[in-house]
Amino acid sequence: MQRDDPSSQTPRQVDPAPTTGSVATRATPERVVGVTALVLVTSVVVQNVAAVVAGAPGYGDPMSDVLSFHAEHRGTVALANGLEALNIPLLLGLVVGLHGIVARRGGVGADWSRLAVAAGSTLVGVYVVYAVAWDGVVLSAGGLTEPTPELELAWRMHAAAFALALPALGTTFVGAAQAAFVCGLTPRWQRLLALVGGAVLIAAGVANLAIADGSGLLFVGMPGYLAWLVWLVAIGVRLVRARTVGRPQGASTT
Repeated sequence: MQRDDPSSQTPRQVDPAPTTGSVATRATPERVVGVTALVLVTSVVVQNVAAVVAGAPGYGDPMSDVLSFHAEHRGTVALANGLEALNIPLLLGLVVGLHGIVARRGGVGADWSRLAVAAGSTLVGVYVVYAVAWDGVVLSAGGLTEPTPELELAWRMHAAAFALALPALGTTFVGAAQAAFVCGLTPRWQRLLALVGGAVLIAAGVANLAIADGSGLLFVGMPGYLAWLVWLVAIGVRLVRARTVGRPQGASTT
């Protein structure tokens, strides 16, 4: 009778359930960060498409064009700045969430992720100035029949804020991509993309005064801006789809 007892002891079958459950739980933060990246890039693309379709003026265009556009397309600016308010928590959630992933994977790349958090926070502050200045432009344009020095000042401040956002974005890009690569989240090509794209964004930001005055040097940073969007899609898809990516390497060794 006692020999039958060992054969009836089958509690080991319970073990797989908590392990699979724990893997799914560990994957959740990575998937949240992945979805955040995809929502962020979607919001940015919608912003830019809306501006292009509406025929938004460039920083080097005559102030008469700036006035007429903002007087007639207040809804476009409202949409773009409304999405900017959404982009702020998305960007912060992305960099802070990535830092948390790095910490759970043993802390390798933590310095880079801290840099991304600091640069991302700075970028958010610059974006606030950018959006507020744009609100000032559209609100002023509604009651004007011809450009005024105040309208031009608000427009130049808007341009200067965008120019200074470029190096902040470049630093955020490099820090986030380096952290993701070092801790094993992304392949090497994404790291190279960030290094080149980030360098281009930082270089373009050096010419912020010229850009605020309407210089075409703004377009020097556009390849880096596009590289940022590509990276957001790449890491977003990878984190959402790959379950094994969400498993902390450090946890398996300890």
